[in-house]
Amino acid sequence: MIKKRKIIIATGGTGGHVFPALSLSDCLKKNFEVEIFSDKRGLKYFKNKKNIRVIDTGTIFQKNFFKTILNLNKIVFSVIYSFLYLKKIKPEIVFGMGGYSSFPVCVASYLLKIPIIIYENNLVLGRANRALLPLARKILVSTKNTYGIKKKYEDKIFISGYLLRKEIFELEKNHDKKGNEELSVLIMGGSQSAKVFGEKIPEIIVQCCKKNIKLKIYQQCLEKQIKKIEEIYDKHKISFKLFSFSEKLSDHYQISDLAITRSGASSIAELINLRIPFIAIPLPSSADDHQLKNALNFQKKGYCFLLEEKFIFSKLFEILEDLNNNREKLLLLKSKMREHSDKDSLSKVSKFIEKFLNEKN
Repeated sequence: MIKKRKIIIATGGTGGHVFPALSLSDCLKKNFEVEIFSDKRGLKYFKNKKNIRVIDTGTIFQKNFFKTILNLNKIVFSVIYSFLYLKKIKPEIVFGMGGYSSFPVCVASYLLKIPIIIYENNLVLGRANRALLPLARKILVSTKNTYGIKKKYEDKIFISGYLLRKEIFELEKNHDKKGNEELSVLIMGGSQSAKVFGEKIPEIIVQCCKKNIKLKIYQQCLEKQIKKIEEIYDKHKISFKLFSFSEKLSDHYQISDLAITRSGASSIAELINLRIPFIAIPLPSSADDHQLKNALNFQKKGYCFLLEEKFIFSKLFEILEDLNNNREKLLLLKSKMREHSDKDSLSKVSKFIEKFLNEKN
């Protein structure tokens, strides 16, 4: 039996880094032995933790001096740990999926002269990938014109598209609603946005109800918020279903006509590929304002509405009222989204890796 070549994928932190790593792993494990490195934060996204190697690392971008020193020590220890393990198993490639948890593994790989390939799914190159780009042999990007890549590194770019879960492309599309039917609205704020999405948006949904705008709400929220939001919606006889961050979003995609979401790359790429129009509300504190840039990019393409958080109370109701009264605008967004597809992205990356390894050898 021919022994499979080894590939390491370094990820962790948020779903925006972990979900593409899982998609890549599923694609590559047919031909390679794949092992994943993650920090503790990323573990919640893995159903099967069998091949997950956990590292304890952190970011040096801290306001607290002592936290910076502590995290610097964690990074050094993680580099040493990764170095010893990679030296032992000798992988062909190490993939860095962005986020500070990928940094120590990639540095150890560089010291061992193991090729590094990094992946950036946002429109702005993240801090970890910015630091790793000089060490990497290639960078996979989801879209052209990614901000932050210096001209001298442009020859390293491979445009892969977004690396999405296979199940996204297996979901059946929802039918288009007629004008007199209630709109199904999916509210997916992400755990960092739970306060804003769990407190401000229900108030606007109530405002819609009072104006006789028919909505069916599917809302992602924290467990501790469920009771309060239930009381608000029950009081105003709003049709709704609440679900936690541990439940699969894909269960709700099929029944949604519109989404209200942050604008992390993975989430909005799934919506675009499923032709679900969305209102993007970028996280104001996102690093280098990457969520705003993601949203602006797709707004220009005609895939979404962009709403800055500071204008939620003054503008969100207007947008929902307009879409309810003019359903053809949703159809126009869906039509525009048909220009975009990431269905072949993983197979493109798989072929790219085979070619890369053949040239390497």
